[in-house]
Amino acid sequence: MSSPAPLIKPRDGFADAYADAIGPALVATKNVAEELTFTIARDAIVEAARIARDQFGYQQLMEIAGCDYPERAERFEVNYHFLSVTENHRIRLKLTTDEDTPVPSLTGLWPVAGWLEREVFDMYGVTFAGNPDLRRILTDYGFEGFPLRKDFPQTGYVELRYSEAEKRVVYEPVHLPQDFRNFDFLMPWEGAEYRLPGDEKAAPEAAGAPSPVTAQPSNSPKGKAPPPTPKTTNEPSDTGAGKKANAAAARKSPTAPKAKDDSQPKGKKG
Repeated sequence: MSSPAPLIKPRDGFADAYADAIGPALVATKNVAEELTFTIARDAIVEAARIARDQFGYQQLMEIAGCDYPERAERFEVNYHFLSVTENHRIRLKLTTDEDTPVPSLTGLWPVAGWLEREVFDMYGVTFAGNPDLRRILTDYGFEGFPLRKDFPQTGYVELRYSEAEKRVVYEPVHLPQDFRNFDFLMPWEGAEYRLPGDEKAAPEAAGAPSPVTAQPSNSPKGKAPPPTPKTTNEPSDTGAGKKANAAAARKSPTAPKAKDDSQPKGKKG
């Protein structure tokens, strides 16, 4: 596989043609890695999506995704992803809104938008005007808040457990035990300031000591260090060998015992 992601076939001249078709509804255009994104005015999203489907062949609404930017006046982005099966091309339309302003629904063009808009409503609290069944779809009944907003606490507001007394699942306010929440934020290889069970085994101990005791330094004598350069012999004269040494080795030493003469036969003494 030459590419880790599906390749999008470029459409030459499409961006300009689509911009002319939707007219003043277009706010901005962005093309990054052959992915076209059109920012659309909020009230014109239905007409812009209809033009993309009917005039340019984007038959399928693949996804509606939300984003939250709390520092903005209109903190939410709603992203619509479209696919053209005939052109093998994808585009993205996006708009911005706030917590109170509803977004026109696309259920009149794509019925599947009903479920996708319910997901964005459930996670971000963005409302869609014209959706016939705008209810939560991912969270439980009676859930409070919107989990994917940046200001929603990661622990949530309530927790559930099974009550043996009531024989059902009950909701309770979140209770965070502090038993394991003492963090020192140190790197493991830099060493922590506390001692864990078993750390005493790493300390040196005297032989036979019943409890960890600091070992005394050893007084055993140290051997001599080897010479820096080992001795080598390159010529026979360096070892004392040679013709003179061979001749001296052939001569008998005067202190050597005499050898017995075995050439004469042995006789009896008279």
